[in-house]
Amino acid sequence: MSQRPITEDDLHGFIDETLDAGRRREVATYLDGHPDVARRVAGMAEQRDMLRAALAPIAEEPVPAELDIARLIAARRRPARLPRWAAAAAAIVLVALGGLGGWSLRGLSQPSREGLAALTSEAAASWAVYAPDLVRPVEIRADDRTQLSAWVSQRVGRAIAAPDLAASGYRFMGGRIVATAHGPAALFMYDDDRGTRLVMLSRPLANGSGEPMLPGSVDAVSGFGWADNGLGHSVVGQLEAGSLRRIADEMRRQLKAPA
Repeated sequence: MSQRPITEDDLHGFIDETLDAGRRREVATYLDGHPDVARRVAGMAEQRDMLRAALAPIAEEPVPAELDIARLIAARRRPARLPRWAAAAAAIVLVALGGLGGWSLRGLSQPSREGLAALTSEAAASWAVYAPDLVRPVEIRADDRTQLSAWVSQRVGRAIAAPDLAASGYRFMGGRIVATAHGPAALFMYDDDRGTRLVMLSRPLANGSGEPMLPGSVDAVSGFGWADNGLGHSVVGQLEAGSLRRIADEMRRQLKAPA
Protein backbone atom coordinates (compact mmCIF):
# COMPACT_ATOMS: atom_id res chain seq x y z
CA MET A 1 0.00 0.00 0.00
CA SER A 2 1.50 3.33 -1.05
CA GLN A 3 1.94 6.12 1.46
CA ARG A 4 -0.36 9.12 1.24
CA PRO A 5 1.39 12.28 0.01
CA ILE A 6 2.47 14.74 2.69
CA THR A 7 0.19 17.78 2.51
CA GLU A 8 0.29 21.27 3.98
CA ASP A 9 -2.30 20.13 6.55
CA ASP A 10 0.09 17.37 7.63
CA LEU A 11 2.87 19.91 8.14
CA HIS A 12 0.63 22.10 10.28
CA GLY A 13 -0.52 19.03 12.22
CA PHE A 14 3.12 18.06 12.79
CA ILE A 15 3.86 21.51 14.20
CA ASP A 16 0.75 21.55 16.39
CA GLU A 17 1.29 17.90 17.50
CA THR A 18 -2.20 16.84 16.40
CA LEU A 19 -1.18 13.93 14.13
CA ASP A 20 -1.46 10.32 15.22
CA ALA A 21 1.82 8.53 15.93
CA GLY A 22 1.96 6.74 12.57
CA ARG A 23 1.36 9.84 10.46
CA ARG A 24 3.79 11.84 12.59
CA ARG A 25 6.54 9.30 11.82
CA GLU A 26 5.76 9.55 8.11
CA VAL A 27 6.00 13.34 8.21
CA ALA A 28 9.26 13.18 10.20
CA THR A 29 10.74 10.82 7.60
CA TYR A 30 9.61 13.16 4.83
CA LEU A 31 11.24 16.14 6.53
CA ASP A 32 14.50 14.21 6.93
CA GLY A 33 14.60 13.83 3.16
CA HIS A 34 13.50 17.40 2.37
CA PRO A 35 15.71 19.85 4.29
CA ASP A 36 14.15 22.88 2.59
CA VAL A 37 10.70 21.95 3.89
CA ALA A 38 12.20 21.07 7.28
CA ARG A 39 13.66 24.59 7.55
CA ARG A 40 10.29 26.11 6.71
CA VAL A 41 8.53 23.95 9.30
CA ALA A 42 11.13 24.92 11.90
CA GLY A 43 10.49 28.60 11.14
CA MET A 44 6.74 28.13 11.48
CA ALA A 45 7.22 26.32 14.80
CA GLU A 46 9.40 29.18 16.03
CA GLN A 47 6.68 31.69 15.12
CA ARG A 48 4.13 29.56 16.99
CA ASP A 49 6.32 29.46 20.10
CA MET A 50 6.86 33.23 19.98
CA LEU A 51 3.12 33.80 19.71
CA ARG A 52 2.42 31.45 22.62
CA ALA A 53 5.06 33.18 24.74
CA ALA A 54 3.59 36.60 23.97
CA LEU A 55 0.07 35.51 24.89
CA ALA A 56 0.97 33.33 27.89
CA PRO A 57 0.59 36.11 30.51
CA ILE A 58 -2.91 36.86 29.24
CA ALA A 59 -3.91 33.20 29.11
CA GLU A 60 -2.82 32.70 32.73
CA GLU A 61 -4.90 35.58 34.07
CA PRO A 62 -8.04 34.54 35.98
CA VAL A 63 -11.34 35.09 34.22
CA PRO A 64 -12.84 38.39 35.49
CA ALA A 65 -15.86 37.93 37.74
CA GLU A 66 -18.01 39.98 35.38
CA LEU A 67 -17.35 37.41 32.63
CA ASP A 68 -18.35 34.42 34.77
CA ILE A 69 -20.88 32.33 32.83
CA ALA A 70 -23.31 31.99 35.75
CA ARG A 71 -23.30 35.76 36.30
CA LEU A 72 -23.90 36.44 32.62
CA ILE A 73 -26.83 34.01 32.48
CA ALA A 74 -28.36 35.51 35.62
CA ALA A 75 -27.95 39.03 34.24
CA ARG A 76 -29.75 38.09 31.02
CA ARG A 77 -32.67 36.70 33.01
CA ARG A 78 -33.32 39.91 34.91
CA PRO A 79 -33.78 42.85 32.53
CA ALA A 80 -32.69 46.16 33.92
CA ARG A 81 -32.49 49.72 32.64
CA LEU A 82 -29.70 52.11 33.41
CA PRO A 83 -30.61 55.44 34.98
CA ARG A 84 -30.19 58.32 32.54
CA TRP A 85 -27.08 59.59 34.30
CA ALA A 86 -25.48 56.13 34.11
CA ALA A 87 -26.33 55.79 30.42
CA ALA A 88 -24.78 59.19 29.74
CA ALA A 89 -21.65 58.24 31.67
CA ALA A 90 -21.38 54.98 29.74
CA ALA A 91 -21.67 56.87 26.46
CA ILE A 92 -18.84 59.18 27.49
CA VAL A 93 -16.65 56.21 28.40
CA LEU A 94 -17.36 54.53 25.06
CA VAL A 95 -16.49 57.68 23.16
CA ALA A 96 -13.25 57.99 25.13
CA LEU A 97 -12.35 54.35 24.51
CA GLY A 98 -13.15 54.76 20.85
CA GLY A 99 -10.80 57.70 20.67
CA LEU A 100 -8.03 55.76 22.37
CA GLY A 101 -8.60 52.79 20.09
CA GLY A 102 -8.41 54.99 17.05
CA TRP A 103 -5.18 56.58 18.28
CA SER A 104 -3.59 53.19 18.96
CA LEU A 105 -4.35 52.15 15.37
CA ARG A 106 -3.25 55.43 13.84
CA GLY A 107 -0.46 53.69 11.90
CA LEU A 108 -3.07 51.91 9.78
CA SER A 109 -5.90 54.43 9.77
CA GLN A 110 -4.15 57.64 8.82
CA PRO A 111 -2.58 56.85 5.41
CA SER A 112 -4.20 58.20 2.26
CA ARG A 113 -7.61 56.73 1.49
CA GLU A 114 -7.10 56.80 -2.25
CA GLY A 115 -4.70 55.51 -4.88
CA LEU A 116 -1.63 53.36 -4.36
CA ALA A 117 -1.02 54.67 -0.84
CA ALA A 118 -4.43 53.36 0.23
CA LEU A 119 -3.74 50.06 -1.53
CA THR A 120 -0.47 49.53 0.36
CA SER A 121 -2.17 50.44 3.64
CA GLU A 122 -4.87 47.83 2.94
CA ALA A 123 -2.25 45.23 2.06
CA ALA A 124 -0.33 45.96 5.28
CA ALA A 125 -3.51 45.60 7.34
CA SER A 126 -4.23 42.24 5.71
CA TRP A 127 -0.64 41.11 6.28
CA ALA A 128 -0.95 41.99 9.98
CA VAL A 129 -4.09 39.84 10.28
CA TYR A 130 -3.20 36.79 8.19
CA ALA A 131 0.61 36.47 8.02
CA PRO A 132 0.99 35.48 11.72
CA ASP A 133 -1.86 32.95 11.45
CA LEU A 134 -0.47 29.42 11.78
CA VAL A 135 -3.84 27.68 11.54
CA ARG A 136 -5.56 29.12 8.48
CA PRO A 137 -3.52 31.88 6.85
CA VAL A 138 -5.24 31.28 3.49
CA GLU A 139 -8.78 30.27 2.56
CA ILE A 140 -7.83 28.17 -0.48
CA ARG A 141 -4.42 26.51 -0.57
CA ALA A 142 -1.98 26.45 -3.46
CA ASP A 143 -3.04 22.90 -4.33
CA ASP A 144 -6.30 24.37 -5.66
CA ARG A 145 -4.68 27.21 -7.58
CA THR A 146 -7.13 27.00 -10.50
CA GLN A 147 -10.14 27.16 -8.19
CA LEU A 148 -8.58 30.04 -6.26
CA SER A 149 -7.92 32.10 -9.40
CA ALA A 150 -11.46 31.55 -10.65
CA TRP A 151 -12.97 32.48 -7.28
CA VAL A 152 -11.02 35.69 -6.70
CA SER A 153 -11.44 36.78 -10.32
CA GLN A 154 -15.21 36.35 -10.05
CA ARG A 155 -15.40 38.26 -6.76
CA VAL A 156 -13.13 41.11 -7.84
CA GLY A 157 -14.60 41.31 -11.33
CA ARG A 158 -11.25 41.07 -13.12
CA ALA A 159 -9.02 38.17 -14.11
CA ILE A 160 -6.29 37.83 -11.48
CA ALA A 161 -3.67 35.09 -11.14
CA ALA A 162 -0.97 34.71 -8.51
CA PRO A 163 2.59 35.31 -9.76
CA ASP A 164 5.17 32.54 -9.38
CA LEU A 165 7.97 33.58 -7.01
CA ALA A 166 9.85 30.27 -6.91
CA ALA A 167 12.87 31.86 -8.60
CA SER A 168 12.92 34.48 -5.83
CA GLY A 169 12.87 31.80 -3.12
CA TYR A 170 9.21 32.14 -2.16
CA ARG A 171 6.59 29.40 -2.26
CA PHE A 172 2.97 30.17 -3.10
CA MET A 173 0.77 29.25 -0.11
CA GLY A 174 -2.69 30.17 -1.43
CA GLY A 175 -5.07 33.06 -1.04
CA ARG A 176 -8.44 34.48 -0.06
CA ILE A 177 -10.81 37.38 -0.60
CA VAL A 178 -10.50 40.29 1.84
CA ALA A 179 -12.73 43.30 2.36
CA THR A 180 -11.40 46.82 1.82
CA ALA A 181 -12.94 50.28 1.88
CA HIS A 182 -12.92 50.08 -1.92
CA GLY A 183 -14.58 46.68 -2.26
CA PRO A 184 -13.35 43.08 -2.32
CA ALA A 185 -9.69 42.40 -3.05
CA ALA A 186 -7.67 39.28 -3.80
CA LEU A 187 -4.97 38.41 -1.27
CA PHE A 188 -2.19 35.97 -2.22
CA MET A 189 0.36 34.75 0.34
CA TYR A 190 3.92 33.44 -0.05
CA ASP A 191 6.62 32.19 2.32
CA ASP A 192 10.27 31.17 2.16
CA ASP A 193 12.27 28.41 3.88
CA ARG A 194 12.64 30.56 7.01
CA GLY A 195 8.90 31.10 7.33
CA THR A 196 9.03 34.75 6.20
CA ARG A 197 5.68 35.63 4.67
CA LEU A 198 4.71 38.13 1.98
CA VAL A 199 1.26 39.03 0.71
CA MET A 200 0.10 40.63 -2.52
CA LEU A 201 -3.23 42.44 -2.52
CA SER A 202 -4.98 43.18 -5.83
CA ARG A 203 -8.18 45.07 -6.62
CA PRO A 204 -9.58 47.42 -9.27
CA LEU A 205 -8.03 50.88 -9.05
CA ALA A 206 -9.69 53.89 -10.65
CA ASN A 207 -7.44 55.43 -13.30
CA GLY A 208 -4.90 52.72 -12.56
CA SER A 209 -2.80 52.26 -15.67
CA GLY A 210 0.97 52.34 -15.92
CA GLU A 211 1.40 53.81 -12.45
CA PRO A 212 5.07 53.91 -11.40
CA MET A 213 6.19 51.69 -8.54
CA LEU A 214 5.40 53.46 -5.26
CA PRO A 215 7.18 52.49 -2.02
CA GLY A 216 5.31 52.69 1.26
CA SER A 217 5.46 51.47 4.84
CA VAL A 218 3.10 50.99 7.77
CA ASP A 219 4.87 50.53 11.10
CA ALA A 220 7.43 47.73 10.53
CA VAL A 221 5.87 46.51 7.27
CA SER A 222 7.33 47.67 3.95
CA GLY A 223 5.52 47.58 0.66
CA PHE A 224 5.50 48.51 -3.01
CA GLY A 225 2.39 49.32 -5.01
CA TRP A 226 1.72 49.72 -8.72
CA ALA A 227 -1.16 49.70 -11.18
CA ASP A 228 -1.66 48.43 -14.71
CA ASN A 229 -4.76 48.05 -16.87
CA GLY A 230 -7.15 49.25 -14.19
CA LEU A 231 -5.85 46.89 -11.49
CA GLY A 232 -3.83 47.95 -8.47
CA HIS A 233 -1.37 45.60 -6.77
CA SER A 234 0.69 45.92 -3.60
CA VAL A 235 3.19 43.46 -2.11
CA VAL A 236 4.11 43.89 1.57
CA GLY A 237 6.16 42.14 4.23
CA GLN A 238 8.91 42.53 6.79
CA LEU A 239 11.68 42.47 4.23
CA GLU A 240 14.58 44.71 3.26
CA ALA A 241 13.35 47.31 0.77
CA GLY A 242 15.77 46.38 -2.02
CA SER A 243 14.82 42.70 -1.90
CA LEU A 244 11.12 43.52 -1.76
CA ARG A 245 11.45 45.89 -4.73
CA ARG A 246 13.00 43.13 -6.84
CA ILE A 247 10.11 40.83 -5.92
CA ALA A 248 7.60 43.56 -6.77
CA ASP A 249 9.28 44.12 -10.15
CA GLU A 250 9.09 40.38 -10.90
CA MET A 251 5.42 40.26 -9.92
CA ARG A 252 4.65 43.20 -12.15
CA ARG A 253 6.52 41.65 -15.06
CA GLN A 254 4.50 38.42 -14.77
CA LEU A 255 1.17 40.19 -14.34
CA LYS A 256 1.78 42.32 -17.44
CA ALA A 257 2.86 39.35 -19.57
CA PRO A 258 0.23 38.11 -22.05
CA ALA A 259 -1.70 35.06 -20.83
